[in-house]
Amino acid sequence: MFGQQTAAQLAVLRNAKRVVVKVGSSLVTNDGKGIDEYAIAHWARQLAALVGQGREVIMVSSGAVAEGMKRLGWRKRPSQVHELQAAAAVGQMGLVQMYESKLSAFNVGSAQVLLTHADLADRERYLNARSTLTTLLELGVVPVINENDTVVNDEIKFGDNDTLGALVANLVVADALIILTDQAGLYTADPRRDPTATFVHSAPAGDARLEAMAGGAGSLIGKGGMITKVLAAKRAAASGATTVIASGHEPDVLLRLCNGEAIGTWLMAQTGKNQARKQWMADHLQMRGAVVIDAGAVIKVATEGKSLLPIGMTSVKGDFSRGDVIAILDDAGREIARGLANYASAEAKLLCRRPSAQFEQLLGYAAEPEMVHRTNLVLTHTAR
Repeated sequence: MFGQQTAAQLAVLRNAKRVVVKVGSSLVTNDGKGIDEYAIAHWARQLAALVGQGREVIMVSSGAVAEGMKRLGWRKRPSQVHELQAAAAVGQMGLVQMYESKLSAFNVGSAQVLLTHADLADRERYLNARSTLTTLLELGVVPVINENDTVVNDEIKFGDNDTLGALVANLVVADALIILTDQAGLYTADPRRDPTATFVHSAPAGDARLEAMAGGAGSLIGKGGMITKVLAAKRAAASGATTVIASGHEPDVLLRLCNGEAIGTWLMAQTGKNQARKQWMADHLQMRGAVVIDAGAVIKVATEGKSLLPIGMTSVKGDFSRGDVIAILDDAGREIARGLANYASAEAKLLCRRPSAQFEQLLGYAAEPEMVHRTNLVLTHTAR
């Protein structure tokens, strides 16, 4: 039904610069009895090696609830939301401490980042989170991300870190999402129940048949199952990230995958990450506003592929917020491009014709030097 990975597909991970790794509870805990120090050291060694190769790596790690259960002396996963939140809060201390300790042994810095879906649904918080994560990656730091379980309940009740991993892949526009589990990958049916089940080596992410194949959860400690991983791959593909679902029990699985080895199930994004992102902006039917730019800025943006700087802006139209998609117009009112605004319209009006050195004096704080960064900009009309 689905074929083997091709050389071109395997090259996606081999060439991946920015990778999000998600590990399930069973791979970081002692069968649910708290954090497995040896396991975290094992992942830290591989993460450090990837950083040493010049890659940018984010770790989305489960395990906080399991560690909290151990510290609180609970043998059975509680069903009450407030008890799960308490366990997560207690366990997060040990989880982050362990990652920090093991990564620092390889001279790699780490950072704790707790996110909620609300953070990624709000435009301004989304951009702030992306800016923070991008800065950490540029500094060679490995962000360790988890759901902020203390302040949400829908994620603990119904959610999973597979979805969070995909959202983070969207957030940072990752090249790949690697989901590690205690299963080899995706089968056409549950191999524990159906002896005719065959392994899926490669398939297009978002293929409707994959959801029909995916089964339920296999562990009592974690949440989710193969269906959440298939849906996560579909979500990650929206920003151009290919997803690999593989067994975390494979020796050096991260290093081998990033070397282009055919391990697990590869769910391929059908569009490149830049193409997917720019298509999303190009497809916006309604924009909240626009900025008008001078002839010099038109050349910089449309011909030279540069970011839009406020010094090239002559006026601002409409009422928009940071993170909104806005139009970029030439002095004749023609749309040259569109992109994500780094500043709200009220701030943008203050910055027109101003160099970045004056931003702090004008706004009271120093932020991005660009009005629209070139990675968040898509050309919609050829400059004349």
